[in-house]
Amino acid sequence: MKLAVPDMISNSYFPAEAAIELGFFRAQGLDVTLEMIFPVDKAYMALREGAVDFVGGSAHSALAAFPQWRGLKLICAQAQGMYWFLVMHSDFAVQRGNVEAVKGRRIGAAPWVDMGLRRLLIAAGIDLERDGVTIAPVPGAAGAGVNFGLTAAKALEERKIDGFWANGMGAEIAARRGVGTIVLDVRRGDGPQGCFDYTMASIATTDRLIEKSPETVAAAVRAIVETQRALKKNVERAGEVGRKLFPAAEAELIVDLIRRDLPYYDASIPETFVAGMNQFARELGILTGEMPYEKVVATQFRDLWKA
Repeated sequence: MKLAVPDMISNSYFPAEAAIELGFFRAQGLDVTLEMIFPVDKAYMALREGAVDFVGGSAHSALAAFPQWRGLKLICAQAQGMYWFLVMHSDFAVQRGNVEAVKGRRIGAAPWVDMGLRRLLIAAGIDLERDGVTIAPVPGAAGAGVNFGLTAAKALEERKIDGFWANGMGAEIAARRGVGTIVLDVRRGDGPQGCFDYTMASIATTDRLIEKSPETVAAAVRAIVETQRALKKNVERAGEVGRKLFPAAEAELIVDLIRRDLPYYDASIPETFVAGMNQFARELGILTGEMPYEKVVATQFRDLWKA
């Protein structure tokens, strides 16, 4: 079986990666391999086409390949909350939380990831056209095998962009190099009310796999839950995964990044989250009408989230 993630050298989808590398899928009787497919909409398209069996990506992005949530379900969370950071070049000396700093600036963001920033800025009173905000892909991030956060940090350092909206690894690297200032960290309270629930890092699969092999899907959920539990018990195990998958410099950072994320390691998908995400999707025009919770989430596995 294959599990696709859109960014590998990152903390964003680390529970999915660790479930493979630390043997938790194998312990549940599943032979799962990791595949990176960027950007995230292509990962969900691969799921729709049967090229992969699971996607560990941003939950709202499933709508790119499964309109109106038809044919797919979220089966568990990797972690709670929208997990991207707004980082601006340190030369601008932006104060934490000051979204006005994006006015007249070029912000790099990946496809579908950019939606979170666009909606957040609108909610904060920024008119993208009036205020001259450009949100576009990061130069050099389109190639196969490229990890977006690292590419964004490099582009910021080279002044190809004024800021970026990306994962915690990219934000950490930019901050440690002294080229970037973290302006927004939504997961930890920054940004307008409600933006925490725009999306989350989830695990998704198709309705056809759930119908054909519910025991396989249940085993996948248990594997993620056990991975979260193991990392909470001993976060140093994140280093084992980092040394297998990441370049040396990023492997050195991953334990600290995962330690910060542990409070959000909860496999549950709350109804309040789905309501917030669907409202976000309607505001963006990628979803129409109300969508019941059970049309988005595979509720038959919810008892496993806390098992």
